Amino acid sequence: MAGMVQEEGSSSVTSSPLQFFSWMSLSPGLGSPYPWLRELKSEERGLCLIQLLVACANHVAAGSIENANIGLEHISHLASPDGDTMQRIAAYFTEALADRMLKGWPGLHKALNSTKISSVTEEILVQKLFFELCPFLKLAYVITNQAIVEAMEGEKMIHIIDLNSSEPAQWINLLQTLSARPEGPPHLRITGIHEQREVLEQMALQLTNEADKLDIPFQFNPIVSKLENLDLDSLRVKTGEALAVNSVLQLHTLLASDDEMLRKNSPSGSKAQNSNHFQRVLQMNNHRTLGEWLEKDPVHVLSPSPDSTSTLSPLSLSASPKMGSFLNALWSLSPKLMVVTEQESNHNGPTLMERVMEALNFYAAMFDCLESTVLSRALIDRQKVEKMLFGEEIKNIIACEGIERKERHEKLEKWILRLELAGFGRVPLSYNGMLQATRLLQSYGYDGYKIKEENGCLVICWQERPLFSVSAWRFRR
Repeated sequence: MAGMVQEEGSSSVTSSPLQFFSWMSLSPGLGSPYPWLRELKSEERGLCLIQLLVACANHVAAGSIENANIGLEHISHLASPDGDTMQRIAAYFTEALADRMLKGWPGLHKALNSTKISSVTEEILVQKLFFELCPFLKLAYVITNQAIVEAMEGEKMIHIIDLNSSEPAQWINLLQTLSARPEGPPHLRITGIHEQREVLEQMALQLTNEADKLDIPFQFNPIVSKLENLDLDSLRVKTGEALAVNSVLQLHTLLASDDEMLRKNSPSGSKAQNSNHFQRVLQMNNHRTLGEWLEKDPVHVLSPSPDSTSTLSPLSLSASPKMGSFLNALWSLSPKLMVVTEQESNHNGPTLMERVMEALNFYAAMFDCLESTVLSRALIDRQKVEKMLFGEEIKNIIACEGIERKERHEKLEKWILRLELAGFGRVPLSYNGMLQATRLLQSYGYDGYKIKEENGCLVICWQERPLFSVSAWRFRR
């Protein structure tokens, strides 16, 4: 495979930016990059942006503000929130790195963010857009509902606790499925948890209307609360009910309180290892675009070295008192089923560079699949999802620490160990769930998505890259 830099004597400008990158990003006062950087083809520009981003992130991690500032200036000439996939990714990663740097000056950071209004309506809108534009949540809902139907066969009273109750589509589908049960529909009660009362009121209205149409006995119990502040007594679990718990992209938010312990145990030298690994990846893959890398070589591209990942020891997994007490409280309710959907990536590493590398890998795939689903780059809905959902998640992963860093995504292997330590037993997801999910992909015409079985759980992939996992659990004595 050809090396990244051409042999001496080559006159092609393709090699020029890569020969100068380390010098450019380390040279204070260099000024704007050479004009030919703007003339690069998409593939070459993508490679330039990746290397510049990694170099800049290393400067930020090392506290070298002057060099990081120069790096951000160079990247700004190539990145664009409405360009190709890599240009858009770079725009949001530079924003996140800049935000992290600004936090070194709290007064300046607060002043620049003092007029930003976080609209709940917009947050709900962007979640709905993500549900509509990408198949991930639809697939998670179909798999979860099939697991609930199978686990609750013959049950006359079913109680579902929904840890983030904001999308009625999942439960409308379940109501329709339960109405067709040979033994007749059960009495269904859903306890919905959400921070916003209006969201729960809308859920109650839509689900009650659907239950009335289908003639199913139904109750909706709204609880306005953040997940970390949830009082489990308010769930009002009754004797004789078959209980199911539904968690879609929620449990990881409880990991914030373990930050200090994980940081103290961070492996030494991981920044250098990640940087060196990335240089090797770039040299091996200079002829591919980012999308092609993800399709052909998803395991190695942008992945940190094995030595730099956090361990799977019980100590590190039980280091979060909030997570431990929450899972223990759920276990004490004796659920017949709990289904957990989480992002399949490790964005909870102890060092900044670990998180940057993992996030580049994960969000490259997310931007890629969104681009394939929504063909027009200028489409306003796609831009909203990228800016208000992906962009804010990237910023939280990279710019925030401590209790502020809520997007602490972890891989399935960690969730399996954590839930088993809490006393839950794994419930293998059935072939029927996988079959229904595959049919959904076909019916919507989603190309490039795959569903794979892994240790009795299901992972939802873009090409070969796992992006979300769905696992099922039950109370075990």
